Amino acid sequence: MKDAHRQRLREAGARAEAVDAQTWTPLVEGVPQWWHDCDNALYLADGAYLPTRVLDQLMMFPMRDVVIAVGSPMEHLTSLLVGGDRATVFVGERVVLTAGEIYCGAESQVVLHGPVVATRQPVIDARNGGSIVVEGDQLWAADVYVATDDMHRLTDVATGDRINPFGAHVRIGRHVWLCREAVVTGHVEIGEDACVGMRSLVRGQKVPAGTVVAGVPARVVREGTTWSFEDTP
Repeated sequence: MKDAHRQRLREAGARAEAVDAQTWTPLVEGVPQWWHDCDNALYLADGAYLPTRVLDQLMMFPMRDVVIAVGSPMEHLTSLLVGGDRATVFVGERVVLTAGEIYCGAESQVVLHGPVVATRQPVIDARNGGSIVVEGDQLWAADVYVATDDMHRLTDVATGDRINPFGAHVRIGRHVWLCREAVVTGHVEIGEDACVGMRSLVRGQKVPAGTVVAGVPARVVREGTTWSFEDTP
């Protein structure tokens, strides 16, 4: 991997040790010539994989100066789409996104540190210069939605101002459990050991570490907690 691309990933939020822990090889075969001519780079770590259908979709629309690094076998990924120039995507080791979708817009960043286990149909969407950075040891139940923006403008008629998020930044700390159909959007910071309850909405909020939040909008319902993958009494 080029030093400039390593630095780009770090600036996007990828931890240096996570980037340096793997050996990265640029994908050359099966990639159209315009991809290289436009200074784009797609790296795969040893053992990493992207399905042919995902690659075909990724290469459908022209873009420039895109850096993508995939460090896990992503055979169950449904789509990886880039929406413009200078998008940056990092997927670390032991990331499983079953029937998952990743979208990264122009000047935006998606960073997923493993391990991440998303059991079914997660949607990860960064756009308008926004970013999503996820630390490791994650458990996401079915239909989790993590997005920087709403994709459409909601306007205050009196002032003309946009009132919904635009180019927001989402940070999800280590060891977080997002329960079924949880929505995380806007400027959000979720602390480590947190749990977001089923069908809850975290929007423009800071979730303290070691708490359980639930509801629409989410509120703290329990403090001083942690969780485990084991289903024990």
